[in-house]
Amino acid sequence: IGLVSLIITGFLIPFLKQKLSNEKREKLRSWVSIAVTAAEQLMKGKTGLEKKEYVVAFLLSKGLVFDVDEVTAMIESEVYKLSTGNKTAVK
Repeated sequence: IGLVSLIITGFLIPFLKQKLSNEKREKLRSWVSIAVTAAEQLMKGKTGLEKKEYVVAFLLSKGLVFDVDEVTAMIESEVYKLSTGNKTAVK
């Protein structure tokens, strides 16, 4: 029983947390991509800050919980991809 609980605590739980974390990150990345594209299309002539505020508000409206720094990096990556036509920017 001790060995089984050690395996579960030491390996299985961290593995499951990482897997869920990766799935959440990919879901967030997908929503960021949609929001950035929408902001670029709908808010032509607006500042980058106004567009970023739109993206953040959009993500919050979807009930997503996120780290602001991580989302900022994702937004910048998506904007770069849009501006260069590069569909495979660093993830």
